[in-house]
Amino acid sequence: MSTDATAKKPPRLAADATEADRASLSRNSSVYVYEVPVRLWHWVNASAILVLCVTGYLIGSPLPSVDISEATHQFVFGYIRFAHFAAAMIMTVGFFGRIYWSFVGNSHSRQMFRLPFYRRAFWDELIDEVKWYLFLKKRPKKYVGHNPLAQVAMFFFMTVGMTFMILTGFALYSEGAGRDGWLDTLFGPLLDLVGGSHLMHQIHHLGMWAIIVFIIIHIYAAVREDIMSRQTIVSTMISGTRTFKDDDPD
Repeated sequence: MSTDATAKKPPRLAADATEADRASLSRNSSVYVYEVPVRLWHWVNASAILVLCVTGYLIGSPLPSVDISEATHQFVFGYIRFAHFAAAMIMTVGFFGRIYWSFVGNSHSRQMFRLPFYRRAFWDELIDEVKWYLFLKKRPKKYVGHNPLAQVAMFFFMTVGMTFMILTGFALYSEGAGRDGWLDTLFGPLLDLVGGSHLMHQIHHLGMWAIIVFIIIHIYAAVREDIMSRQTIVSTMISGTRTFKDDDPD
């Protein structure tokens, strides 16, 4: 038997794999996917969102323990608001940095900001992933970056969702910063658009709960896929390298 016939063929990957990914797989079973700025943003952003959700909940529904003494003798609620505003600024700056890296980073750094809805393979693989998550399929496909279902979730809950939270949050912040300032000029019209700050508070608060639901699903999906899928998930966002568990063709 010839050497070509006995040589191990690299596994066939889903449509998100680039030629560089395939060339890497011809040498080993791991692919470098997430660059350092992407991984750093992920964990800093996760920390900022955690602080925002906790402090945002306390701002909307203060605990009785916040009232620890007469208002002029304590600043607990002020510290909560400061932590919320500081985390919001960090998240906003990080989000703009992440947008910048989507232009200069590798192809996988752009997945969060665009959906290849024009590709037939994307829709086929999206349906395939829905079946996998519903336990209607026994064997998933291999993906180098996000699978199509994860792409859709990341686009709507992170790209669109974070944009929504930043805009509504700064609209509320502009009111406290004072009228006729540059923040009011940029974001004040949003308050008038929805009918005032009271309704904007409610909309912003509902956005927080949508993000919390996404976080729960995201953690569940990441752990589930790390255990059940054919590639690493959680460790990839730490090391940047996606390692495949088998070399079987699809």
